[in-house]
Amino acid sequence: EEPVLLAELKPGRPQRYDWKSSCETWSVAFSPDGAWFAWSQGHCVVKLIPWPLGEAELCKTSERKSRGGKAETWSRGAAKEKTLECGQIVWGLAFSAWPAAEDGDADPACAVGLPCLVLATGLNNGQIKVWEVQTGHLLFSLLGHQDVVRDLSFAPNGSPILVSASRDKTLRVWDLSRDVLFPSGDTFLLSPGRQVQVLSGHVQWVYCCSISPDCSMLCSAAGEKSALLWSMRSYTLIRRLEGHQSSVVSCDFSPDSALLVTASYDACVIMWDPYTGEQLRTLRHVPLHSTLDSSSEIHSSSLRSVCFSPEGLYLATVADDRLLRIWALELRSPVAFAPMTNGLCCMYFPHGGFIATGTRDGHVQFWTAPRVLSSLKHLCRKALRTFLTTYQVLALPIPRKLKEFLTYRTF
Repeated sequence: EEPVLLAELKPGRPQRYDWKSSCETWSVAFSPDGAWFAWSQGHCVVKLIPWPLGEAELCKTSERKSRGGKAETWSRGAAKEKTLECGQIVWGLAFSAWPAAEDGDADPACAVGLPCLVLATGLNNGQIKVWEVQTGHLLFSLLGHQDVVRDLSFAPNGSPILVSASRDKTLRVWDLSRDVLFPSGDTFLLSPGRQVQVLSGHVQWVYCCSISPDCSMLCSAAGEKSALLWSMRSYTLIRRLEGHQSSVVSCDFSPDSALLVTASYDACVIMWDPYTGEQLRTLRHVPLHSTLDSSSEIHSSSLRSVCFSPEGLYLATVADDRLLRIWALELRSPVAFAPMTNGLCCMYFPHGGFIATGTRDGHVQFWTAPRVLSSLKHLCRKALRTFLTTYQVLALPIPRKLKEFLTYRTF
């Protein structure tokens, strides 16, 4: 089925033509539990929205919007929509649970002894601001980058490790553990996060970073023809992934960490085995209108964003030809298209069924996505690949065809 536009959110204040305010939505993010949605709506503002409980409520929101009502006033129980004034253009967003301090809690935003949900925002001036979601309070800022913080990625296992990607051509690893330093009166002073490592290897702006779900690897994409794969254990470079013909701008791991996809201005998505560095398949973005000459075809299909679906059977891509495409892993052509305006980013809802896309005019659009019941074969493969590397699978005493299936050489 073709994706259906369910709702569209627009900035709540008039556009200014001051470049410092910028109106683009460069990043959208869902919290890991799907309870919150964040969107950098331009004008140095991030909107935090409690996510609807289900498709029916989202459809009602879409109906209210079509009748002229406000689609920005969603609420979820006692949670209320919040506006974060960041003071700088916001480029990157990432959610994570922030563990409570063991011996006390200086921050009244979180209940003592309980973790709270935080949102990290990457800003134009190189700062990273970390906010407590439930209250909208600014917790602290991370300083170190010398230029725009373009992307952020928290460790998916819930540990307080944050990776930031910047136009200063570096990635930085931060530990946001809430370490108690010393008591001060009736409260405790906490460390505001510390820089663990600086990863240098890119020669151009770093656009994107993604930590594998098993937290063993980190992929980074810059204005270069290769993506870099790093170890999250030793913080050393594992390999360069070379195969694109133009700048790589986006990357994402499959839910079982067995696959990695990279998207490039060359209008191609390459699917890799991150353990071996092997190219498994290439997805080419061919324009729907074949009347264009070849040079303009490549330009109009330049990729902006790619992401895996939660079950790991589909990909979503956004390109400069103003189309949202959905791909099935086993096919080399899209299974669905949707026309959208000037798309910049895309992200699946953690529980599937929806895709959020951000645009150059500061809007967010929500689209239906294929709902699929995974086969028992795929569920077994996904479970095994969660803890087995490609090399470990190849070493198993099993038939060759089964090895090919488990390593995504066949479907």
